[in-house]
Amino acid sequence: MKIKRILFPTDFSEGSAAAAEYVCDIAATHDATVYLMHVIYDVARDAGWYGTHINMSSFYDDMKATARTEMEKFHKAHLAGCRNVEKVLLVGKPYEDIISFVEEAEIDLVVIGSHSKRGLTRLFGSTAHKVVRNVPCSVLTVKTKK
Repeated sequence: MKIKRILFPTDFSEGSAAAAEYVCDIAATHDATVYLMHVIYDVARDAGWYGTHINMSSFYDDMKATARTEMEKFHKAHLAGCRNVEKVLLVGKPYEDIISFVEEAEIDLVVIGSHSKRGLTRLFGSTAHKVVRNVPCSVLTVKTKK
């Protein structure tokens, strides 16, 4: 199996931290590049906030700055042993942007944490579940340790 590009989407949660344990090992074994991705959920698009009454640009600028800081912390805490890491920060719908990135960047493997939640997440489907169902490559889902 040829694995040269690994996508590692993160929401900076325990589930992502658990999945990080696998990412560096797989990347080192295959001399692969890891794409550490975070997608800021675009609430304005889904809520239909298109008017000028809210300055969404400055709202998202603040969120991007915070996300960049969190990505750096997450990288240092969980992926310091990975040699080739590229960071990807997007604003959109997480599962849609993950799927698009997989296709555009010709990703060979997605490693994603799973929260194993019940209730509404189970009813509507989690990001990890939607990714597993829709990407053209293999996906390793990692459950949070209890």
